[in-house]
Amino acid sequence: MGSDLKYGRVLLKLSGEALMGEGAYGLDVPTLQQIARELAEVHALGAQVALVIGGGNIFRGLKGAAAGMDRTTADQMGMLATVMNALAMQDALEKAGVPTRVMSAIEMRNVAELYIRRRAERHLEKGRVVIFAAGTGNPYFTTDTAAALRALEIHADVVMKATKVDGVYDKDPKKHADASRYATLTYHDVLNLDLGVMDATSVSLCKENRLPIMVFDMTVPGNITKAVLGTVTATVVGDR
Repeated sequence: MGSDLKYGRVLLKLSGEALMGEGAYGLDVPTLQQIARELAEVHALGAQVALVIGGGNIFRGLKGAAAGMDRTTADQMGMLATVMNALAMQDALEKAGVPTRVMSAIEMRNVAELYIRRRAERHLEKGRVVIFAAGTGNPYFTTDTAAALRALEIHADVVMKATKVDGVYDKDPKKHADASRYATLTYHDVLNLDLGVMDATSVSLCKENRLPIMVFDMTVPGNITKAVLGTVTATVVGDR
């Protein structure tokens, strides 16, 4: 691994909406290509990279349940949406010259490998980017929780939550000019203040295992690389 890296093995959590670009639905190929180029830079530095991508740009389980669908069925549909996003990202990464594997928590052998922790770690050690798809494979758990769980299983150094703002603020910075960004937060702060960094289950999981969470702005070109180097403007959630 590169000597300048602050984090040697990272789990990057992307929302499905991050893949839409300026669209209102689905996938934007130029956005996928931009993210893939940045991940190729990170890969070239020697970082071991895993991804978890949400499915909200295609189908969101909670929205389906709210409309009257059975929650388990709706969540399973959301899991399948994440597989579609994972395959799209795999295509973009491989076209950028980065070897990639998609590992699904739901067995679908014709399109993805079944998730096996030791195999995932081996892929990372061999220099492949691993995309974890289909969440945890269980309803009622978000892709935030899947990101925390997979990060712990592969012994990642950090969960990087890519957003559209450069960290966590005490109020919405788009609505309030006097909003203040937190440089650091404790897990306790995030849970007690209900700051919405990630859902409570995922934050609690990170808290129990002392896994840091970095929240940064992925819309600025080069920020994914800076995040791995530890030089990006961000909020880091940890013990103190």
